[in-house]
Amino acid sequence: MNDQVPKREMRSADIARVMKLLPHRYPFLLIDKIIEMEGDYSAVGIKAVTINEPFFQGHFPQFPVMPGVLLIEGMAQTAGALSADGLSENYEPSLVFFMTIDKAKFRRPVVPGDTVYYHVKKIRARGKVFRFGCEARVNGLLVAEAEIGAMITDVDTYNKPAA
Repeated sequence: MNDQVPKREMRSADIARVMKLLPHRYPFLLIDKIIEMEGDYSAVGIKAVTINEPFFQGHFPQFPVMPGVLLIEGMAQTAGALSADGLSENYEPSLVFFMTIDKAKFRRPVVPGDTVYYHVKKIRARGKVFRFGCEARVNGLLVAEAEIGAMITDVDTYNKPAA
């Protein structure tokens, strides 16, 4: 009898694959690639933060800091790409909506020159509704964390006329 737990397939996604999985585009695509996707359970996305980011023009010009809500969005996009990757080979980007953001904490500022690693782990899934535990790290240090809930829905759902 084999008591070993089966290994999960480890994958990655370059920017072209990320853009196939997500409907987001510049300037709101906040992950550059995914270096690890373990089954549909966990992923690590990466964002190289540069001074050319449009939000630095106003947040804050004298001390550029990446807004915390964008760190949450980067975590959510990593989780969304992982969830979409598990749906099917013919998956077309749909709308992904936040349902909840819980236990959000911001620990350190993220500044130009930093590389953010978004670590996401699925807590549960029911159909196309997901909940993830997320951490954002720079140089191994925790900069932000949150639990997020999201729902993937078809675009057609929101194009129907009101009854």
